[in-house]
Amino acid sequence: QVQLVESGGGLVQAGGSLRLSCAASGSTFSINPMAWYRQAPGKQRDLVAVTTRSGGTNYADSVKGRFTISRDNAKNTVYLQMNSLKPEDTAVYYCFAFGSPPHWGQGTQVTVSS
Repeated sequence: QVQLVESGGGLVQAGGSLRLSCAASGSTFSINPMAWYRQAPGKQRDLVAVTTRSGGTNYADSVKGRFTISRDNAKNTVYLQMNSLKPEDTAVYYCFAFGSPPHWGQGTQVTVSS
């Protein structure tokens, strides 16, 4: 069983930065691809960034050049560094662990004011 606990959300002005953390339990963390999703009010949950087992990364076009996903397998933690935040980045951000079964965190609110 894998448990994911996010932290680091909050209120920030446009142009500011936040770093989200996702602490994972379970011995499979280091071999699972991990991702961050987000869901704005009234919208579907969308993929923001993913880090593969080998450490490769991929990003949604809307966040390329502004967000960075990284992982520390020794700490069982995945991070999302968010810079140059925009009001349209406002959403609940969810950590996701690929696997069988996959797992979701509880989400953390990010609000960007204009």
